[in-house]
This record gives sequence, C-alpha cells and structure tokens, in this order.
Amino acid sequence: MELLKEIWSSARRNKLRTSLTGFAVAWGIFMLIFLLGAGNGLINAQMHSMNETMTNSMQVWGGTTSKPYNGLKEGRNISLKDKDITTTRTAFTDCIDFVGGEIMEGSGQTITYGQNYITPSIYGVAPEYLMIEKYKLLHGRFINDLDMQQQRKVIVISKRMAKELDKSYSSLLGKYVKVNNFAFKVVGIYKEDESSQSNDAFCPFTTFKTMYGKGDNVGSIIFTFHGINTVEESDALEERYLQKINRNHDAAPDDKSALWIWNRNTNSLQMETGISVIRTALWVIGLLTLLSGIVGISNIMLITVKERTHEFGIRKAIGAKPLSILKLIITESIIITSFFGYIGMVIGVIANEWMDATIGHKTMDTGMFEVSMFLNPTVGLDVCIEATVVMILAGTIAGIIPAWKAAKIRPIQALMSN
Repeated sequence: MELLKEIWSSARRNKLRTSLTGFAVAWGIFMLIFLLGAGNGLINAQMHSMNETMTNSMQVWGGTTSKPYNGLKEGRNISLKDKDITTTRTAFTDCIDFVGGEIMEGSGQTITYGQNYITPSIYGVAPEYLMIEKYKLLHGRFINDLDMQQQRKVIVISKRMAKELDKSYSSLLGKYVKVNNFAFKVVGIYKEDESSQSNDAFCPFTTFKTMYGKGDNVGSIIFTFHGINTVEESDALEERYLQKINRNHDAAPDDKSALWIWNRNTNSLQMETGISVIRTALWVIGLLTLLSGIVGISNIMLITVKERTHEFGIRKAIGAKPLSILKLIITESIIITSFFGYIGMVIGVIANEWMDATIGHKTMDTGMFEVSMFLNPTVGLDVCIEATVVMILAGTIAGIIPAWKAAKIRPIQALMSN
C-alpha cells in the first residue's frame, strides 16, 4: 500500500512525464485495434461477397469467335447446346462434380395471382443451382430431380415477389399462379439477397425449354469441381474446358472469345491472396505503431531514472536496498502501462463499435445491385487483450534496464549527480 502511495505521489509531481508515458501506451494500443478493426471491415465485406456463391464453380456462356478456323470466318456467334452439357459431364469426370444448365427469359414475363401481378426474369435451372448460388429458402423447397424428369410446372419465387402477389406471402406456398398463359405451382419462397434486386423466379430447366420452345439451346452451363487449389490449376482447367467446348462448335481451341467463362474459383483465390496481403500489411502497420509506443515508454523511463538519480542516492544513503529501488521503478512502469493500456484498449473498442454502427453495413449501389463495402469492422477481444498485455510487458522490460542501473549506482555518485 505504501508503495502505491509513493507511485501516486511521484505521478502527481511529474504530471507531464506521466501523461507522455500514458499517451504513448494508449496511442499504440488504440491505433493497433483501430487499424485492425478498419481492415477487418474491408476484409469481411469481401468475404461476404465471396460467400454468396460457391467459389469452386464456373459458369459458361456462348461468345463470338475472334479467329477463322476450319474454313469458317471469325465473328460467328456461339450458342451453347445440350451436347455441351453432356461434354462437360463426361469429359471431366476427374474433377467436375455437378453440372447443370441455366436459361432465361427476361422482360415481358408476367406472373399473376388474382388481381396482382409481377414482371420478373424467369430462369430455367437444374436442382444444383441452389447449392451453387446459395439461395436461402424460407418456405417450401427448390427444384428437384423429379421436377426435371416430369417437366413439372412448378416455380420458386422470392419473398418480395410473393408479398407483391399476396400480402400474406407464406400462404402462397402450394397455390397456383399464372406464368404468362401457364398455371404454375409455387413450391418454394426464398430470401432475397439484399445486395441485388431479387427479381428472379426459377422453374425446372426441362420445363422452361419445352414451354418456350428452346429446342437444344442452353443459355449457360454452370458446374462445380474439386481438387483445384491454385490459380494455375484453375486456369489449366479453364483452358482444357475451352478447348473441349470449342471443338463442339468448330472454333479454334485457343479462341478465348468463343466462350465467356466466369471462373469463380480463380476470382476467389486471387481475392484470398489480396486479403492475406491486406491483413499482413495491417498487422505490420499496427505492430510498428505499437513499437513506437514501446520506444516512447523506454525513452521516458530512461529520462525518469535520470531525473530521479539524486533521489535514489538519498534512498540508498539512508539504508534503502537496491531491490526496493528496482521494485519501485518496475512497479511504477507496470501500473502506468496497465492503466493507460486499458484506456487505449477501451477507446479502440469504442471506435470500432462506432464504425460498426455508422458505416459497418453500408453498401454501394452499382445500378444493378448493391455491394457491401464495409462490414462488421471489429476486432476480437482476445486481440485487444493480447495487445494490451504486450504493451504492459514491453513497459516492464523498458523499466528493468534503467531500474537495474539505478539500483546499482553508488550513493555518493547519485548525490553528486545533482
């Protein structure tokens, strides 16, 4: 207790010194927590965007040839066919898992229920589409294999669309709606993605093709794969796939314009690399900031000991042991770094919570959909505590060296230093 009173008395006598030490400690911890929180906000937004779809997947559309091949001129439009789905399913059994088609009818489609109607985009899809695009069903089910085999007239719509057709939207499940001139049973209602307009309705791929007379045409092919863990492997699969499908359409095997391929796996791997770089940079900057605080503590402790050399000489002259002087300096260092370190931690957490409440869920409207730019900018409590403990240990170590020197000084030298 006497020791604490002595430390408090010393701090009051040297307010500027104590304040500078405390500021260095608090600022280092605050900046580390704040920077990590802001960085996590950016990273979480990107991770959220990545998690909206299955990353180990590709989607392919027909393109336009850019070079002549087998006597055919460039500039031909390529339309994907059923045989391309078969090629995808049979030629890549070593890595491809699920294969499905997707075909769409956009403007001009009408879904009517009683006096209410909506004008969505209608997609014909395979059952695997739900797994790849990760829609969350609120009621009912998605398209299944039996729907595909029997070409059932069933449809899955979003919650917003269901509310426009019937205010008690969940009661729409199992009811029949009119899709243009055809009666379709609503078998599922999904939760719309807040980052899009959610104006999509889904029916079986086979039903759609028959209803709209699409023949063997396929709008796009979507498939998942496994065992592809690097950008190089992902690009190699994409090249193999391009060559196979191009041969089905008498296009040059290396003509990348003949198909438009959205390789989500490559995008994901590149994004993960970018996130890793950002996370490393944030830690480096934060630790350098923390280091500046440690250097500040060390310098101030050296100055403190130098200023109090005469005092320590008097203490030793009247019988104080070196251990008591060592204990005094180290205890003072620990108390100051702990107190101000805690303040810095609390302010850093408050700043992150403020960011989360104000800009933590902001989105950017691209005109077609909204993208999360900043999401949940927080830092784990473990990181906050660890940063504070590191600063306390650094403050303790910073106080040991000057304290040891002060404890070893001879009383006559200490008294003459004044």
